[in-house]
Amino acid sequence: MQRNRIRFGRGENIKFISHLDIIRLWERAFRRAGIPLAYSEGFNPHPRMSLAAPLALGVTSEAELMDVFLSRPVTPHWFITAISQQLPPGIEIHDVFQTALTMASLQSQVRYAEYRVYLDAADAGGRDISDCVEDLLALETLPWQHRRDTGARSYDLRALIDEIRVLDTTNTGSVLEMRLRCDSSGSGRPEQVVLALGIQQYPASIHRTRLLLDT
Repeated sequence: MQRNRIRFGRGENIKFISHLDIIRLWERAFRRAGIPLAYSEGFNPHPRMSLAAPLALGVTSEAELMDVFLSRPVTPHWFITAISQQLPPGIEIHDVFQTALTMASLQSQVRYAEYRVYLDAADAGGRDISDCVEDLLALETLPWQHRRDTGARSYDLRALIDEIRVLDTTNTGSVLEMRLRCDSSGSGRPEQVVLALGIQQYPASIHRTRLLLDT
């Protein structure tokens, strides 16, 4: 058996495809490519594959990670060549490498996610965006409530923010870089952080640039 880790990107073409549909997309591509998938045991066997952290709808990424278990070893070159022919526009494989079978699950290794957030010229109450970021980072806590279909969820948003940096600011907008917690204790959402900065407009775009693992 072999455990391969895939690093891939998700572009504009598929940024509105759900997490579950992305998993189904990969399963179909693996079957069509003839990848020798390993399956779970039991009455309803399924391919042994897992994504590191779900990507929110509307977000693009260059840093997605997935582990897939194979029933027999294959070379990274053969794997990439076979699967790339079956993937739709919008998914690009950056790297494939073998990892230890005994390593902890990929999901349990994720600690932070980094994002680049693009804002149109937005109203932050007449304040400079750098001042807004500085004030937010100076807070010890930030009680927050996020409303979902299942009801409202209350949490400390500040505890989910590790770092925010202003990369660029012009008359047309700003670019922020965020490092947000992404583990079993909670996952920061870039659009929530933008609201906490006092900006009511939804970001023009959000792009995940990196997933940081506990090594």
